[in-house]
Amino acid sequence: MSRGIADDTTRLLPAATANLKGITTDYGAVEEATEDSLTSQDREEIEQSAKEDRPKRQIGVFSAVFMIFNRIIGTGIFATPGTILGFSGSVGLAMVMWVIGACIAAVGMHVYIIWGTALPHNGGEKNYLEHLFPRPKRLITCLYAANAVLLAYGAGNSLVFAEYSIASIAPSLLQAPSPTPRVFLGCSSVQLVAFACLTFVVLLHGLHIPAGLRLQNTLGMLKIGILLVVVGAGVQALKGDLQEGVERPGNFDSWTKIWDGSRGGSSVLCACLYNVIWSYVGFSNANYALSEMHNPGRTLRIAGPLAIITVTVFYLLCNIAYFSAASKEEITGSGRLVAALLFKNVWGEKTERVLNGFVALSALGNVLSVLFSQGRVNQSLGRERVLPFSKFWASSWPAKAPLAGLGLQWVTCNIVIFTLPPGDAYNFVINVISYPLAVINATISFGLVYLAWRASSSKTQAPPPPSSLPSTFNPPLTASLFIPALAFGFANVFLFLAPLMKPPPGVQPYERLPYWTHAVGGWAVFALGAVWWYISERRLRQLGRVVVVL
Repeated sequence: MSRGIADDTTRLLPAATANLKGITTDYGAVEEATEDSLTSQDREEIEQSAKEDRPKRQIGVFSAVFMIFNRIIGTGIFATPGTILGFSGSVGLAMVMWVIGACIAAVGMHVYIIWGTALPHNGGEKNYLEHLFPRPKRLITCLYAANAVLLAYGAGNSLVFAEYSIASIAPSLLQAPSPTPRVFLGCSSVQLVAFACLTFVVLLHGLHIPAGLRLQNTLGMLKIGILLVVVGAGVQALKGDLQEGVERPGNFDSWTKIWDGSRGGSSVLCACLYNVIWSYVGFSNANYALSEMHNPGRTLRIAGPLAIITVTVFYLLCNIAYFSAASKEEITGSGRLVAALLFKNVWGEKTERVLNGFVALSALGNVLSVLFSQGRVNQSLGRERVLPFSKFWASSWPAKAPLAGLGLQWVTCNIVIFTLPPGDAYNFVINVISYPLAVINATISFGLVYLAWRASSSKTQAPPPPSSLPSTFNPPLTASLFIPALAFGFANVFLFLAPLMKPPPGVQPYERLPYWTHAVGGWAVFALGAVWWYISERRLRQLGRVVVVL
């Protein structure tokens, strides 16, 4: 047995300590284990698990940057600027909203860097919530598991990839034009291509991690190239070099013109800010794979800010490009992608088909990034024994990758793709996916402040803890922690309260369902997790045995 494996096994075996209750490792957590409770077979299984499932550290700064970049930038940058402009009423106010969104993303990234540096394990928010709420046992894990397992995170962009790849290659297969990247047409061709996309990504990440990372990084670089093309078209538009018959919009001709049409009102600004903040969601993506990073603390501290800065620069430059090529009325009233207007006004209508290909590739990069992280979350939940058939979901067979965990996400995504009709039902599922994340982000932000306050009030600082004993994590109460954590926490409180407020006319999320439906659905998902916790804990008590997570 190698020295590394021996050390890992020693941490897990009861011979090393009288009670390992609550210890978390890269392989999962030991819920409760004592010298008397483990048999020789248990010991062998733990040792074998440590040998087989040791994560291979193969993610560096470059890959971590693109994990975040691909997750944040999906297809929204090609359409959302038009929505923000419609809410705000002016180019200047729209740009201010994008800057505010960048600031919120920056403080959020800071919160995740603090947590990720302290608890450098796969699983992301699951680990942070378990640290904050160790009692009742496994309750918070079950609540999080319901959110991670039941919500089809990869379904939306898989359908976007299908729709826009078909529109680029064989548009005749589509039954209707697609005004936005979030419209589900119900076409069998779209469903089949989305199915193929999901299957390809799951097999790639589940059978050959390096190949999946290379493709993910390649698409990230290609996405940067696409955004540079958009920026280049904007430079051409700023020079006034537009297609014949297209009037120069002049949105930046004067300071007055920039702010002309600005709207006030809490409901309008809330709707605007709500959409902007969600456009930056995804900066936590690297935290789900910290066990596979080279020097995770250092990597996260470099990759996180670099990705946020890159995304922000591109967001602002793309907005300038869009506003330079089309008037406000054209952007808000055309019902088309804003990027499509840019391409049409600068290079002609035929280039719109090229843009469809760009959108499809951007969506594929997002699917790769989303499933890469969610597969690891599902595997981590399997190791915590909160899922049925946990040993199967926790497996790293056959390629030391979470193929089973990826397969679980594949199942939920395909259920959404093939069973939900277009319209309100599908929009509800897409919206309800985002809602619980705001609740979780608010919890870990305020929880970080609580831990720092508790450490400060005790007037005793614990020594730096070993990575396997995160229960002694007590961050110092400093301005660099307090201010970002509170700012990010209140921003997410806004995100989960805003859907409960009646939206302004013309921007209702559903045609027939109440506007608050997805908020209720998000809380219902957590409720299902609580029900599962009650059932599973009752079953364990009836069996009268402890749980050892490999």
